[in-house]
Amino acid sequence: MASDKAYLDYVLGQLSLLGDIRSRAMMGEFIIYYRDKVAGGIYDNRFLVKQTKFAREFMPDAALEEPYEGAKPMLLVDNIEDAEFLRDLFEGMYNELPAPKKKKKG
Repeated sequence: MASDKAYLDYVLGQLSLLGDIRSRAMMGEFIIYYRDKVAGGIYDNRFLVKQTKFAREFMPDAALEEPYEGAKPMLLVDNIEDAEFLRDLFEGMYNELPAPKKKKKG
């Protein structure tokens, strides 16, 4: 099942306190970037974030879910209505997220 653009727009609106958020469509789903690092995504209309030490501690009861079959499990964010919670989550995760991959020059 592909994700709904309206759901993406809602999540992006809730993340607007952060400022430097963008998304990219990929195979019917959406990757979410925070300050150019992949922080999570929308998969089957579920908002999932990468498992970082901070995110696991900040959301100790979050369910682990696969974004798609065979992928590394991610944390389900179920407190989407709280924009301040989301801001704190993303800011806390930022330093633990992997750096963006360098693009190969061809």
